[in-house]
Amino acid sequence: MNITVENIKCGGCAGTITKKLTEIFDTENIEVNIEQGIIDIDIDESKRGELTEVLLGLGYPKVDSVHGLDSAKAKAKSFVSCAIGKMDQ
Repeated sequence: MNITVENIKCGGCAGTITKKLTEIFDTENIEVNIEQGIIDIDIDESKRGELTEVLLGLGYPKVDSVHGLDSAKAKAKSFVSCAIGKMDQ
């Protein structure tokens, strides 16, 4: 399944996303396309809602799913996730 999200800026972001999704969904088949903001993960379609919530919690909401203050909060969370991803590299 793939999902397009906002706020992916670099390899640090991709690293955080990959690490967290690997832990939660117990799969290593994850690809993050930084330029297009697309995450491709090998999990069942029935887990799309859970995937969307996890990504939002990390600061990477599904495209056009948050607006205004919620969008600003997601962006702030993504900066933290990005920094953590950079430190883990």
